[in-house]
This record gives sequence, structure tokens and C-alpha cells, in this order.
Amino acid sequence: MMDSIDVEIPDVSYDDDPVTAWAADVARGNIVAGPHVRNACRRHLRDLVEGPTRGLVWDLDTSNKRIKWFGEKLRLNGGQFEGRRFRLHPSQAFRVGSLFGWKWADTGLRRFRRFYDEEGKGNGKSPLLAGIGICMMVADGEPRAEIYAAAAKKDQAQVLFRDAVAMRDQSPELMRRISTSGENPVWQLTYISKGGDKRFFKPISADKAQSGPRPSCALCDEVHEHPNRDVIEMLERGFKFRKQPLLVMATNSGSDRKSICWEEHQHAVNVAAGIIQDDTTFAFVCSLDEGDDWENDPSCWVKANPLLDVTITTEYLKGVVDQARMMPGKRNGIARLHFCEWTQSVNAAIKREAWMACQKVLDLDWLIEQGFPCYGGLDLSRTRDFTALTLIWVLDGTKDAERFASKTWFWTPADTLDDRASTDQAPYDLWRDQGFIEAVPGQRLKYPWLASALAEICARFEPIEIGADQYGLEQLSEHLDDQGVSLPLTIHPQGFQRRVLERDPDAPDGEQEIYLWMPHSINKLEHALYEARIEIDPNPMLDSCAASTVFAENRTGHRMFDKEHAFGRIDGMVSLAMSMGMAMCRVRAPEASPWDDPDFSMN
Repeated sequence: MMDSIDVEIPDVSYDDDPVTAWAADVARGNIVAGPHVRNACRRHLRDLVEGPTRGLVWDLDTSNKRIKWFGEKLRLNGGQFEGRRFRLHPSQAFRVGSLFGWKWADTGLRRFRRFYDEEGKGNGKSPLLAGIGICMMVADGEPRAEIYAAAAKKDQAQVLFRDAVAMRDQSPELMRRISTSGENPVWQLTYISKGGDKRFFKPISADKAQSGPRPSCALCDEVHEHPNRDVIEMLERGFKFRKQPLLVMATNSGSDRKSICWEEHQHAVNVAAGIIQDDTTFAFVCSLDEGDDWENDPSCWVKANPLLDVTITTEYLKGVVDQARMMPGKRNGIARLHFCEWTQSVNAAIKREAWMACQKVLDLDWLIEQGFPCYGGLDLSRTRDFTALTLIWVLDGTKDAERFASKTWFWTPADTLDDRASTDQAPYDLWRDQGFIEAVPGQRLKYPWLASALAEICARFEPIEIGADQYGLEQLSEHLDDQGVSLPLTIHPQGFQRRVLERDPDAPDGEQEIYLWMPHSINKLEHALYEARIEIDPNPMLDSCAASTVFAENRTGHRMFDKEHAFGRIDGMVSLAMSMGMAMCRVRAPEASPWDDPDFSMN
């Protein structure tokens, strides 16, 4: 998580660079923001330094020009804002300036093609999207621009489009330049450029989709209400006709973790956190921090409501929170709409801060030279999926203070990698090219090939024992035998079943059974992570697995990794936990003595 990584924080003024100034204030803690917005700000600051090596350039003039354009050309409508100039709030300026200011150095085209915005209800999402749409129509310079306000149903698409029409009606300058088609409702805005080309802005929906739209900008509001990908895929298919199209997705939080909105939410969060490197996606995801209590602590409300006391008041939210207290049936809806809480969803099992604090590039040759005991965990996948092997070295076996180092390898079929990258919205191809995933030729991960790869790794590192699930183990063992290779494989159940390996009659009561049990392995891994007693060799595929992992719990309160409800693939976390369990059931060492501490004193 970027919160745990230092970035250079420049000293700039809001007059000179409002985007960087706001990002810097958030990074310093001068402005209260949630974890994903903090990550978005730190990403911007990091890219100012590191972006040029990836071909990125920060065009400050364009960024400032677009921010000023909103205040000079657009007016708001409705209630207290009727007729007021649309002067962007600093958090809105950060978004607009980022979208238009980041470019590719070689082409001068915009960097970002996708923008995901998630925030509490009443924070001005629809006016912001409408303003972006009008700007893209009249000021972007795109010949024959097509701007769409898109939704699953026609009436939903009209909500955002009505904001755009009202903006046009509030501005004398825009009224002169933009004509309307239709009346009650207006169904299209049209602009004729100085060059004579015709550009339009109109609503579109899945149930009334025209054939072959060629959007230069697609605005999708309330993505959590989209039942599927139909609308977004229809629009993105038309992007191939444009040099720098822009898809904007704005939404409140949802409740369905199998929805397109959850997929886009997860992708945006991972991009902001640096788990996935996607230079074409800009993410602004509001949320509370773990442990924040919105029912009793108003100081955290601004994290989900960046325009608190601008478009939505503290007094209003107090009333909403009182409703949640008095009427429990309303609580989930209030948590979702106003405090960016994905209700009916589960939290990630591994905290990013703890995970990132354990990252360290390992010197594998040094580990071999030192002769540290080595154990393993092998998650054998179905032949079309990922297989993961983790080796773990016991650096210190002192009971309850053990220290470890680990490295994980991934294998997967090459022929299906691109399809799975698209389905999972993960850059498996990039990680393959960077050497973090090994793509095996063919559509299936063949056991003879895997047996050979495992034999090569084990010949180098000589693990004492490798825990593996029974699935596929018999077939793998046959191929190992065919190659004359013997690996120290031991069955490590992945469910709630406990497998007793042996009994130690000399151990204290209650500790005599030596067993492999996934809840126990997970607990030991969790303790090592949160106490920073494990060094993990960096691998973005493993980072993604950690971010995707959730817990399942049985009736007695024991926890398992839940593959069915995981946010993404978790193979690497399964192999890591099994390797930890394997090591912990074999390590035998005395308890730490206070007399070993030179600073210990009885006084």
C-alpha cells in the first residue's frame, strides 16, 4: 500500500499547481482523506518523479487551463447553487486536472482513458461528470466528438444528461454555442466547431442502444446499478475510432461483489495502491479507514464525503446517522450511500500496511549458504489455472518469536493467459514479461513440465518438506517417479480438516499432537505478518493474491481462506500459508529467555 511507502512531497502553491498542492496536503495529513484517496495522491506525487521513465509527462499548463475552464464557462443549477459559477472544489480540481494534465511524452495524448470515481451521495458527482462531458464536446479539439451519458436504462441516463442541459441553459455563452434537440425532454446537445464539424452530447442506454457509437467520451453514472457490462463494453468497443477517448465511471458504493461495479472498484483500489500498474486508469475512491466508526465519530465523515459542508452539510449527515441508530433496517443503506461502505461484502483478510512492511528482496544464495531450514507449500491448481509454490526459510526458531523469509513462484498456461488477464482485470502479461509469472506453453499446465520445474527448484534449495493439497498430488507424484525425482511432499489439507502427523509424548499437555491444519497455518502466518517477523520477496502477483484474500469462518470460529468469495485469485496466499504451517509443525526450539536480552533487568 502506498501509504507505507515514502514519496517526495513538493512545496507548491494552489495558485501555481492546484493538483499537486492538494495531493501534497493530503500526503502530509493536512487534509483528511480515506486510504484510497491518499494512495491516489501519493501516486500523483510519485509519478511526478518516476513517471518520465515510463514515458509520462505532467502538462501543468493544460491541467490549469481545464480547471479554470470550469469556473469560467460553466454554471451550476438547483437550490443554493442556481446560477453560480462552477468553481471546482480542491478535490474536484485534483480529479479534473489529473485527467487532462497527465500525458504521454511521445504523442502528447492524454494518459488516462478510464476514470473511476466513488464517493458518498450528495458530493456533486453528476455535475462533475456533466461538466467533463461539455468540456470534451466544446474544448477538447476532437473532430466530430460524440459524448454519451450512459446507463443501464434510459431514465437513468437522462438524470446525468439533464444536469448537462441545465448547465448549458445557465450559461449565456454556452447557450449561444450549443443548440438543443427535443423539448421536455431535450434529447441531444449539438455544437458546431469553428472548423465546421458537428459534435453532440446525448443519453444512451442498453435498452435503447444505437448501433456503432463512436464515443470520444462516455459518462457512466451510478455504476452500482448496472446489472452487467453491456453498456460499458458497447461504448469501449467504439473507442478504437478515437485517439484519446475517455470513459468516466462514477458511483456510490454498492452491495453486490459479483457486479461490474465491484470489479471496477477493486481494480481502481489496486491501481491506486500500486498493486496493479495501469497507467491508463485514474482512480478516486472514497472510503473510511479500517476501525473508523461513522456512527460515533463525525471526524471521519469527510473521508467518504470530500465536499462535506459544501454540497452536503454536517448537520444533514448527523440526521442521517441518527436514523441509522433509531432504525436498524436503514443502517446498511446509509452506510453504503453516505459512508462508502460496501454492505454485504467482506473485508480483505490481510491489511495492506502490514503486508507492504514485510516486503524485502531476498538474497537467495545467502539463504542457501547459511543453511537455514527450508520448507514449502504447493497449491496445485486445475491445469488451466495458476499453480503456486512457496519456500520459507526459518531464520530464527525461537518459540513464539520465530523469524522467516519466503519466496513464491507462479506457473500458468501461456495460451489462456491473456483471456484470464482480461477476465480478472489483472496485468498477468506484464507480470509474465517481468519474470514474476512463468507462462508454460500450451492451454494446460502439464504435470510432466511442472514436475521438472519443481525438481529444479528443490535441487537448488533442498526443502526439508513441502505441504501440498491432495488435489492432483497423486498424478504429480507419478510424473516425478517417471523422471526419477523424489520430492518431500506431505499432504496439507486446505479445508477445516486437521491432519495429525505424529505425537510427541514429551510435549506439554495439549501440545502433543503435531498436525497440519489450515486455520492454524493461517493464524501463524497472520501473526508473523502483523509482527513483521517474515520477509517476503516482492512479487506483484503475490501482492494481488494478498489483496484478494478473504476469510470464511465455521461455526466454531475457525477461519479459512475463502476462494469462492475472494476478490481475485489467492493461490499464492494458500501456498504461503501452507509453507508456514509446514515450517511451524517441524520447528523445535526453546522458548526465548529474558536472560538472553542484554537489557533485561530484575529491577
